Amino acid sequence: MNKKLLIVDDESHIRMLIEQTLEDLEDEGVELLFAENGQQALELIQKEEPNLVFLDVMMPIMNGMEVCQKVKKELNLNNVYIILLTAKGQEVDRQKGLDMGADRYMTKPFDPDEMLSIAEEILNQ
Repeated sequence: MNKKLLIVDDESHIRMLIEQTLEDLEDEGVELLFAENGQQALELIQKEEPNLVFLDVMMPIMNGMEVCQKVKKELNLNNVYIILLTAKGQEVDRQKGLDMGADRYMTKPFDPDEMLSIAEEILNQ
């Protein structure tokens, strides 16, 4: 079974940065998918059911918290592992994200090595 990983960020340079960080996973058969807003992300998640989603919080149309809530609470896609990415490191945001159903939380700027090792750990479960 092929694993799928979705990268969601409204800033193209951040999507590219994450793609470069995780491109080695493609050699292991992981398919990288991309979305630039929450609406697009939600549609892709429903269609593709990725194993892992790196989801930016601050986005137009629909933010990461809303996407997370819909995926986890309304669609009950609990097999989709969601990591929220945010520039805000405040505890209240972290807690809100986890309340919305996020499995994990990472603060930007993220450490590429840490991101890759987390992705590998989740995808190899």
